[in-house]
Amino acid sequence: MKKLVLLGAGYGNMRIMNRILGNLPADVEVTLVDRTAFHSLKTEFYALASGTVPDSDVRVALPAHERLKVVEGEIAAIEIDERCILLTDGRKVAYDQLVIGLGCEDNYHSVPGAAEHTFSIQTIGQSRETYKKLLNLNSGATVAIVGAGLSGIELASELRESRSDLNIKLFDRGPRILRDFPERLSNYIKTWFDKNDVDVIASSNITKVEGNRIYNHEDQMEVDAVVWTAGIQPTKVVRELDVEKDKSHRVVLNQYHQIPGHEEVYAVGDIASLPHAPSAQLAEGQAEQIVTVLRHTWNDEKLPETMPDIKLKGFMGSLGKKQGFAYLADRTVTGRIARLLKSGVLWMYKWHNG
Repeated sequence: MKKLVLLGAGYGNMRIMNRILGNLPADVEVTLVDRTAFHSLKTEFYALASGTVPDSDVRVALPAHERLKVVEGEIAAIEIDERCILLTDGRKVAYDQLVIGLGCEDNYHSVPGAAEHTFSIQTIGQSRETYKKLLNLNSGATVAIVGAGLSGIELASELRESRSDLNIKLFDRGPRILRDFPERLSNYIKTWFDKNDVDVIASSNITKVEGNRIYNHEDQMEVDAVVWTAGIQPTKVVRELDVEKDKSHRVVLNQYHQIPGHEEVYAVGDIASLPHAPSAQLAEGQAEQIVTVLRHTWNDEKLPETMPDIKLKGFMGSLGKKQGFAYLADRTVTGRIARLLKSGVLWMYKWHNG
């Protein structure tokens, strides 16, 4: 039997499983390795951390198949030359083909105290801990959210709806929110924050974090909790992998999403070096192409001369439960329609995944 091993139950590997399990060759078996026995909706962790959705709303069951084996555990190392995965409890999982989809973790950019004194929404476990911290804050407490990308924006707005009694400060490194996109989009989000008493601090540079204090440039601010959403990097296991990486420590791939010199190994999602920002949409687009390549290899067929470009449709974000924003096909959409679009996409994703 050929052993296909998938590391991580993220968006990319979920798409791969849903595409191949219904028509799996008789001589192929699939093993999924993850710390949990379910798929987590990472794009919705901001709502879990804010307390506006229950834990069950951000979990999706894994596919069921007689030749799919799920191994729960933490990955210690990828022994790429031995074609083996080492788990922290000493177990080993051998593979013939491997898809690495281990996602990312926070990048603290060497800011002193950031790793020790901030909360995260990168994993479902970290989001639960962030929720507990925010839930237990006293009325009038100050929450600092570092990073005004999509995650920071959605967390700040959702937290405002959940806790109207908190002081929320959103630190943005740029001169305006989402500075790489149309100013109309930035202005709409900033106006929402102004109306809802969220303090956006532009052109910020967090230089140090202490237990109850944050430093912006040389200014000090007393805070009760800090949530870090200011950048990501591949997980430690991937960073330690002895293969070529780009300056962001993402794995360099060939056109078939394989690691050069180790063509039996694929990388999908946030860890892959691609000409697009990491996103669930990008991971799923990659996954579709990886499935094509896998089927060619299983059938001993020649791979296509070229692979098509992955086309992204844009992005959508929420401002609480009633308002939102989107950038689709170079067009800006704001308000209730944008929020309904995002809710519809989430509903369709859950429906397609059972």
